[in-house]
Amino acid sequence: MRDVAIVGVGMTKFGKHPEMGIKDLVRESVSKALADAGADKEDLEAAYVGSAAPGIMTGQEQIKAQVTLSAMGIQEIPMYNVENACASSSSALNLGWLAVASGVHDCVLVVGFEKLYDKDKLKSFMALGTAVDIENVTKFLDEFQSKFNLREGILGEGSGKSRSIFMDMYAYYTRTYMEKTGLTQKHFAKIAVKSHKNGALNPHAQYQKEVTIEEVLASGEVAWPLTKMMCSPIGDGGAAAILCSRKRAARFTTRPVWIAGSVIGSGKVSFDMTDTLTKRLAPKAFEKAGIGPSDIDVIEVHDATSPSEIITLMELGICPLEEARRWIDEGRLEVSGRNPTNTSGGLASKGHPIGATGMGMVHEIVHQLRGTAGKRQVKNAKTGMTHNGGGILGVDAAAMALHIFKR
Repeated sequence: MRDVAIVGVGMTKFGKHPEMGIKDLVRESVSKALADAGADKEDLEAAYVGSAAPGIMTGQEQIKAQVTLSAMGIQEIPMYNVENACASSSSALNLGWLAVASGVHDCVLVVGFEKLYDKDKLKSFMALGTAVDIENVTKFLDEFQSKFNLREGILGEGSGKSRSIFMDMYAYYTRTYMEKTGLTQKHFAKIAVKSHKNGALNPHAQYQKEVTIEEVLASGEVAWPLTKMMCSPIGDGGAAAILCSRKRAARFTTRPVWIAGSVIGSGKVSFDMTDTLTKRLAPKAFEKAGIGPSDIDVIEVHDATSPSEIITLMELGICPLEEARRWIDEGRLEVSGRNPTNTSGGLASKGHPIGATGMGMVHEIVHQLRGTAGKRQVKNAKTGMTHNGGGILGVDAAAMALHIFKR
């Protein structure tokens, strides 16, 4: 397999953009990536475009890549439409990497986009709610609750209508980790404060305002222990990258970021909450990259809720279970800490336009490894990682993409 470099990245500001359509989101992010690489549209040999719910939100169910890219003059090349829930664009990245690594193409485009915001919040929640087994989700949860003698249902009143059903499931999962580790709601509030602090330094973030622990805890309960400021917002966005072979990359940049490992996995229907997709997939990613968890200098993880940040670090083998509270209390996850996590602000602050989320993570890691992340720059970052999950199958992620990058 050949070495694969990222030579250009670009993204929109994540947020509520009622004035922008899916063509606008793709045009802005791709144009920025091409400019960043110093490449032309004619250099692109193929395109891999990830999105999750434009059919529900905009009516554009099919040929999304062809529609959005032809609008900016990119036509005729092979285009692949990739849907894998919130892991859509990271899955597209895996396919783009594979095409270049295998020698099929020398220069490809990877894009993620989503138009998720709507004045009718129920429409957005319904779109998010399709990332489950629609036919069996209720039956499975009933069986799960019966098997473990749960007094209260996992899905609370208003789930799927006043909030995404995922928030109820994240809340339940979080409570199990609170029992294992002694983590408290205040610990999660500290993570949210850190995320918003980083987001305030990121011009692409949906939320760019620092908050206090007290504000996080008082922001309104979603599903205990989650409060509103611990949960990722609904919004729109686009993000893109240009991938090249080593030989082709030399034409565009002297500071490439290399994709050292790219792995994709799928979940399974199981009652065992200790056997997660993240745990199963992590060793494969580290083996591909030839490193271990302790070698990661900066990481972007899928924190659809603030507790997910520390839970993911534990499941990846980066943070020992018994050390979780101390890592948070001592600020190890800060930009200046020993294990900087979600320097972009993460999903909780940067935003979570689901199809664009994975490539938004990549955008951050590329700038961190280049040393161009500004006030949120991690000192001497050489190795970065992204963790991007999508959907729920049973009580675990349905899809997962892990990527490791080196400079």
